[in-house]
Amino acid sequence: MDSFEFNKIAMSVLGVVFIVMSLNFLSESLFHTERPETMGYAVEVAEASGAAEPEEDTGPAFDPITPLLASADIGAGEKAIKKCSACHTFEQGGANKVGPALWDIVNRDIASIDGFGYSSALTEYGADKTWTYESLNGFLWKPKTYIKGTSMGFAGIKKAEDRADIVAYLRSLSATPAPLPAE
Repeated sequence: MDSFEFNKIAMSVLGVVFIVMSLNFLSESLFHTERPETMGYAVEVAEASGAAEPEEDTGPAFDPITPLLASADIGAGEKAIKKCSACHTFEQGGANKVGPALWDIVNRDIASIDGFGYSSALTEYGADKTWTYESLNGFLWKPKTYIKGTSMGFAGIKKAEDRADIVAYLRSLSATPAPLPAE
């Protein structure tokens, strides 16, 4: 390699370094930001006037289905519940699967099927309670939010109309269906 080749390579490297440094200085001058005195974000909180009473826990917020039950579509509920058949049975005397059998569930005691291993959260929640229309509504809305710690791995059903259709279908799965609630 002669000195001319060496000079070309050295000038190329120095030229690239010069261009990169020039771009760095140019971008710093265009997009310059001052360093804040204190790092982080300031979160402003409104001062409470006086001692506020703690709000009563009203539970999760979901739309009630009681007004919708009278006009609920049992056929639509039967179609919507097909996705539940992977874990539940709906026939009278049906066997438990991953989830318990759901025949005659409306007004049945919660966590009451013998031989099924309910989660401790559901067993504790269901002590001396029955599956009412609104408790089924809340559980179908978001099981893990409605009963914290339940092992039911279902995301829930957002639309109140769909939940009303499903609960109306579940109501029909009985030799003597529970009466509809008074509005």
